Amino acid sequence: MVLFGFLVRRVLVEGSSMEPAFQPGDRLTAFRRWRRVRVGDVVVLRDPRDPRRWILKRCVARVGGSLEVRGDNAAASTDSREFGLVHDRDITYLVPPSS
Repeated sequence: MVLFGFLVRRVLVEGSSMEPAFQPGDRLTAFRRWRRVRVGDVVVLRDPRDPRRWILKRCVARVGGSLEVRGDNAAASTDSREFGLVHDRDITYLVPPSS
């Protein structure tokens, strides 16, 4: 069970920041990051403002070792526009495209 929690994380979407791709209440499976994050990837990371929380965002740009992450619904998203770029190593999980 511990290994499962380390390698795989079940994510419950809360809020509308990732609409229309993901709706509140959607359940996703995210996998421990196994490769470099690419533009377009949906990622799970600790909230830079409150490390007790996890957030779901999309990588929209790579600037050296840093990433810009944003919600698909810009009007309802708190993302890199507010808290700045995140370091590549801060991305813990990737959500595969078919989730």
